Amino acid sequence: MIYIKNKKDIELMREACRLTKMALNHVGEFVRPGITTGELDRIAYDFIKKHNAIPSFLNYNGFPASICSSVNDEVVHGIPGKRVLSEGDIIGIDMGAYLNGFHGDCAKTFFVGNVSEEAKKLVEVTRQSFYEGLKFAKAGNRIGDIAFAIQSYVESFGYSVVRDLTGHGIGKSLHEDPSVPNFGRAGKGVRLLPGMTLAIEPMVNGGSYHVFTDESKWTVKTCDGELSAHYENTILITEGEPEILTKA
Repeated sequence: MIYIKNKKDIELMREACRLTKMALNHVGEFVRPGITTGELDRIAYDFIKKHNAIPSFLNYNGFPASICSSVNDEVVHGIPGKRVLSEGDIIGIDMGAYLNGFHGDCAKTFFVGNVSEEAKKLVEVTRQSFYEGLKFAKAGNRIGDIAFAIQSYVESFGYSVVRDLTGHGIGKSLHEDPSVPNFGRAGKGVRLLPGMTLAIEPMVNGGSYHVFTDESKWTVKTCDGELSAHYENTILITEGEPEILTKA
């Protein structure tokens, strides 16, 4: 079931999403060679709790941390721990915050020190692919219009979009209907209506789109070992242009 948010819901979601983006930006300030992913997780937890919210990911379906920290060939759902970040790594940090009954969700891929031009390009294409999809996130359009725009942009650079994972609706639950894939056909899928809130999150691989889940039962990695990048915002479908709720 797709939940259409009313004005009060939307105001509460704005607060949750604003905090989520603040938390992501805060954690990003600590990304550097020598820090562990576990330390980044603690920073996120402390920040979210300080602002009287709950980390959305912590204990969600058994996930053991407040952030997903996915390094290099890890696509998503990396579990924070003792891993030390090294110069030249890229790390996708995905997080959510639950405040006043609603969730926010966003992600960004950060550079660890100086990274290769190849990595910079992959991260920038991933980020821009979100905005290419956002152009079609308007009432009357369909989910497939967003998906097709993302896929077309990504593949024009020779990269691939992950097909085993998608974006999603979001609100009182972290994951709601509808699914928001990053590939598909224009004109297909659920029609967009004002009041829908979606987490649009391109996951882009430098090589093949094939992925697998490692022995942790959580971390998704590229099958060919190529780099992967992730970018996500929670958005609102309005009567006009879409609103990025996690913009900060």
